[in-house]
Amino acid sequence: MSFSDLLLMRQELMLILLALTILMLDISISGNRRFAINRLTILLFAVITLVGFIPAPPGELFGGMYRTDDLSAAMKNVLNIGMLIVLLQSERWIRLENNLEKASEYLILLLSTLVGMDFMISSGDFLMFYIGLELATIPATALAAIDRTSPNGAEAGIKFIFSSALSSGILLFGISFIYGTTGSVYFTDVGLSFGSSSIQILGFIFFIAGMGFKISLVPFHLWTADVYEGSPVNITGYLSVVSKGAAVFILVMLLYKVFGMLEKTWEDILYILSVSTMTIGNLFAIRQNNLKRFLAFSSIAQAGFIMLGIMGADGAGLTAVIYFLLIYVFTNLAAFGVVSAIYFETGQETIPSYNGLYRTNPLLSLTMMLALFSLAGIPPVAGFFGKFFLFAAAASKGYYILVLIAVLNATVSLYYYLRVVKAMFIDKNDNPIPYFKSDPVTRLSLLICILGVFFTGFFGFIYEYFFGISMEFLKFAHL
Repeated sequence: MSFSDLLLMRQELMLILLALTILMLDISISGNRRFAINRLTILLFAVITLVGFIPAPPGELFGGMYRTDDLSAAMKNVLNIGMLIVLLQSERWIRLENNLEKASEYLILLLSTLVGMDFMISSGDFLMFYIGLELATIPATALAAIDRTSPNGAEAGIKFIFSSALSSGILLFGISFIYGTTGSVYFTDVGLSFGSSSIQILGFIFFIAGMGFKISLVPFHLWTADVYEGSPVNITGYLSVVSKGAAVFILVMLLYKVFGMLEKTWEDILYILSVSTMTIGNLFAIRQNNLKRFLAFSSIAQAGFIMLGIMGADGAGLTAVIYFLLIYVFTNLAAFGVVSAIYFETGQETIPSYNGLYRTNPLLSLTMMLALFSLAGIPPVAGFFGKFFLFAAAASKGYYILVLIAVLNATVSLYYYLRVVKAMFIDKNDNPIPYFKSDPVTRLSLLICILGVFFTGFFGFIYEYFFGISMEFLKFAHL
């Protein structure tokens, strides 16, 4: 293996080296000095994130099992940005006395999941894809239950591992049908020989069902709210953004590259999934008082909106999905960052407890308001542009009824997003959450999110760059 080959896997290799560095430091450092490991991890991961933006030539390794190109590199960069923000927001949680001893295992588990996601994104066959999927999923189940003092932590972990095992089994069953009928697990070969026989369609349906669990599409969403509520806030943000973003991207890539012959079939399936996910997610979000459950059902509804871009099945649709995922990273992590900051100071995470928050903590209130406006798609924040391009992609393919349903659901979502804004700015509270000053690292993470929420929508070159690499990818897709 030459040095140029190593450059193809630079993201994964750097993450593995960082995880090994953390392990060695954990062995040699004890006591309160372990907190320095977290600061060093943030610094080194920031360097890894910057290195990811250095252009590198496309290529493949291991006989085509591992492939990289501009599109996969861009998606890895999006995930890296999300991971960096999560690491910044995790510092307050790590500083807690009972978490300091397990800080290293927390960081290694986080990095392991990201390595698995990167392998999924660069997979060239179903075998590499499945290995990456399990590498991303198994550590994530441990992260959901890492807070052993939480009464809901064990429930979150067991529900996550059961749903992950079920979804992986269903997905693997579908892959076995695909392999049995095509004689290959390589994406290129399967795409060329995949037809419309009943057994192949059945395998494809199993595959979609398995991925539906990972993305929290209705009716595969039942684990989401309980896992989000029982996990630490920083892990909840990670699962809702980074993990889901990777799953969405690999689904889009496989639909376009491997299952292009079944475009009409998967568009019909996604049509149903999109409508049900948007509607059910919105209806259940209206009823929530716990902010983590509230944001869980919000993320379910957002997954339904993302399906509109996939329905586009062209360069505009693929671009809209990636562009929306980048915006979603900044937006959702801004909301979770505020929830995390308030929870670690006061232990409060319900909507009524935020009554009158603007009187005592105006900056946190404004940050949460901008994040919720972006999730709702209210201009001029970036979420408006993200949803506009998703709607436009679906409309360009003639799905006008679907776009109308999406617009109606977006209107309904205004109610529960503005409900939180009303609590912070309008509702009275004789004993509001007292003023407190967040730690500098948390403030930095929120500043990054707010800058992303504003400027991602106004910098047109970001969308144009995604459009260019999407069109290059589609030249070799089987659509």
